[in-house]
Amino acid sequence: MPPGLTRPSHEITDGEQLAKTREQFLTAEAIDPNQVRDAILASWWRSRRWNVAADRLDLTYLRDPNLDTPLTRSALPVLRHLRENLDGQPISIILTDPAGLVLTRLDAGRDLDAHLERVNLSPGFSYAEENVGTNGIGTALEGGRPMQVFGHEHYAENLEDLACAGVPIHHPISGKTVGAVDLTCWRKDADPLLLTLAKTTAGQIQQALLTDSGIRELELLQEYLRTCRRTAGIVFALNNDVVMMNDNARHVLDPAEQSVLLAQAAETLASRNPRASVVVELPSGARARMYCRPVSGQGRMAGGVVHVRLSELGVRPRAETVTPTRMFLPGLVGSGALWLRGCHQVQSVYAAGEWLALEGEAGVGKLAVVRAVHQRHNPGAHFAVLDAAAAASPGWLADARRELLDGQGALVIQHVDKLSTGLLRALALLLQESLAATPPWVAVTLSQRHDDGELAELLRFFPSTVELPPLRHHAEDVQALVPVFLARLVTGGRLTCSPEAMQLLGRSSWPGNTEQLWQVLRRIVQHRRSGAIQPADLPPECRTVSRRLLSALEAMERDAIVRSLIDWDGNKIKAAASLGMSRATIYRKIHEYGIVAHAN
Repeated sequence: MPPGLTRPSHEITDGEQLAKTREQFLTAEAIDPNQVRDAILASWWRSRRWNVAADRLDLTYLRDPNLDTPLTRSALPVLRHLRENLDGQPISIILTDPAGLVLTRLDAGRDLDAHLERVNLSPGFSYAEENVGTNGIGTALEGGRPMQVFGHEHYAENLEDLACAGVPIHHPISGKTVGAVDLTCWRKDADPLLLTLAKTTAGQIQQALLTDSGIRELELLQEYLRTCRRTAGIVFALNNDVVMMNDNARHVLDPAEQSVLLAQAAETLASRNPRASVVVELPSGARARMYCRPVSGQGRMAGGVVHVRLSELGVRPRAETVTPTRMFLPGLVGSGALWLRGCHQVQSVYAAGEWLALEGEAGVGKLAVVRAVHQRHNPGAHFAVLDAAAAASPGWLADARRELLDGQGALVIQHVDKLSTGLLRALALLLQESLAATPPWVAVTLSQRHDDGELAELLRFFPSTVELPPLRHHAEDVQALVPVFLARLVTGGRLTCSPEAMQLLGRSSWPGNTEQLWQVLRRIVQHRRSGAIQPADLPPECRTVSRRLLSALEAMERDAIVRSLIDWDGNKIKAAASLGMSRATIYRKIHEYGIVAHAN
């Protein structure tokens, strides 16, 4: 076995001080942050916001794990070899999926196995941080990096006798997190080298995934090339990690159309009838018929090759079934993982009838998500919105009281973090009063997390908190948002977005989020109402990748620099001279504002 994996308990210990700090945190007392590691303290705060119970573990068995996946096929031989090398050491070897669902746990000895069964660290249970609180598996997956958690660092007291070292497993080609490997032992036997061994094991699994993926991707590539030689027109191939697309597909289809076809192809290939011929309606109004052919490698699904034929606009034959651009919720589009996760969480909270605090940067779409969820579940019910930014106006509290005591439909209070201390107390009293009656479903939105003060007291009325991601964290959804927004702004599909302009929009970091994208398109349609939006139609802010909102003066300076660079065809020296700037100044400003310019 690898040397130095265990050591006497007196050499590594949580210490009574850590246990006391954890107890103070759980009872909302002031703590000394120097007594706990930063990563652990951050996880404790997340666990509190998720309302994880610290005094018990009450996990629900989710499902029988699927052990016939690329991850398990690659990982199990590595884990069994590690088990043999550990030579009976009481160390449990655990494999999970990317959501923390335990897929398999190798034998670690009778006593440790029995304890792990009691705390549900078993196949079919999820150890995601939002379910269990701080732990080696969930905290590693939440942070996207290796994590070790010893004893009292665990949020749940049932786990304080354990030590865990968890490492996310990333796919070697796509970079996506596909799971985690975790080594768990008794706290008294723990050693920091446990994390080193977990990292090594994760690396071996990733290498095995690369070998397996290489064979499957080769099969897919060969079939893709055969199809391209035999077939004229649009051809692409895909699996969970790779997309291949011929020149015809890139030139004929704009990014939004590519996204729609790839999403429908993935769904068809995963269905019971993967060889189906499917008609898809594209954002432009054109129709495309897809012919899907699954590809197998080593007896397993390696992906699929798709041939697409575009048809002209016209009368649709009755026998054709058209698949429109799908919306997850009424009026909302987007397929980014973080975006869908937030939407799913809001849906779950709404369905459970729990009041909700919805966090996120300004413009991410908090109100839009709540409205869409309400429309899906109770389309005819009352839906009221109160903006706390206007709370200083006469009658605001009276309006809030009336909505709360009427007990109908749903009430959303926007920008609750902008309320003054006095108004926060008054609103808390109204919420308390409404609970004695039959209140409506209530959600509040806020831009920043607050863990103390009057706002924290108000948020005690909201057992669930969901955070929506900024647009830069699901930038792939820009391609879906643009055609939807253009359809709302210009009827009849008369205005589209060229691939070149879409590329610039996709590269922007959108510090103002979805609202900023909407406002940009609103300004564009004031001077272009038909045809295709070109890069020259885009405002200067779309030629920058700044991650902060600029002041009015900064925005004016940025716009002047961008226009000058366009006028001088990207020549920074001439642009600087025309603006009366030195060369050093314009280079510094280009970097500071994140201006995308051709080198010259």
